Amino acid sequence: MPEDISPRSEAGPDAPPRGLVVEAVARALAEDFGLAGDITSAATIAADATARGTIGARKPGTIAGLDIAREAFAQADPRIAFTALVADGERVEAGTPVAAVDGPARAVLSGERVALNFLCHLSGIATLTRRFVDAVDGTNAQIVCTRKTMPGLRALQKYAVRCGGGRNHRFGLFDAVLIKDNHVVAAGGIGKAVAAARAHAGHMVRIEVEVTSLAELDEALSAGADIIMLDNMDAATMREAVTLSAGKAITEASGRVDLDSVRAIAETGVDLISVGALTHSAPVLDLGLDFE
Repeated sequence: MPEDISPRSEAGPDAPPRGLVVEAVARALAEDFGLAGDITSAATIAADATARGTIGARKPGTIAGLDIAREAFAQADPRIAFTALVADGERVEAGTPVAAVDGPARAVLSGERVALNFLCHLSGIATLTRRFVDAVDGTNAQIVCTRKTMPGLRALQKYAVRCGGGRNHRFGLFDAVLIKDNHVVAAGGIGKAVAAARAHAGHMVRIEVEVTSLAELDEALSAGADIIMLDNMDAATMREAVTLSAGKAITEASGRVDLDSVRAIAETGVDLISVGALTHSAPVLDLGLDFE
């Protein structure tokens, strides 16, 4: 447990825009409340009853999403006081109090599940990301996420990756060019695809090309790609690709990366390792709210 449990700022590194948080929480609460609201709490708890409780970690992990949990309780009832006892990005042990909640009992219970859904999910992403980051410690590689996110939650999930010490890949189709195998086929080759992308996107946008062989790597480098995605290469081929790309392009390893393989991949010298599992397969971190 942390020695100091005074209130802290819950926002972590580069917190998502406030408007996105408010919108995501509003959608989630509307889904939960439906047309009638929390009929269980309304039926069983007096309107003037108050409650005080603590959200605690039941498993060790890395926290993310405290500000979103705060927003869930605030939208349920602005009279609820939510006090963060740790910060996003902080590692906690099982039993650590993460936040304190105090307010009208009905409203606390009405907002509880949405708050915990966000907090558990995002903390799960941060926790898994931290495991990958720790696994490549001491190498040149940085762990990055992908666009394999839940619809509508990308900004929040990518924020959780940052809380876990990872970095973000592109946010969408709009902020970087990534030429993959089907683009190459449709464009008529890597060289043509890169040339067309360069002419269309201009000098401010980086161009990344996915390659699966050293021959494709040579073509992409000759075409002037800024970043090379080394897709599903074995370690020996990847190591050679890194050597050939040195001083010419950033290298990114991709394809079925897991905790058993990530260290060996990092030791090839790649700059980036993209891991889709960070956002599409992270288990939740077990957190729960208990009343005093």
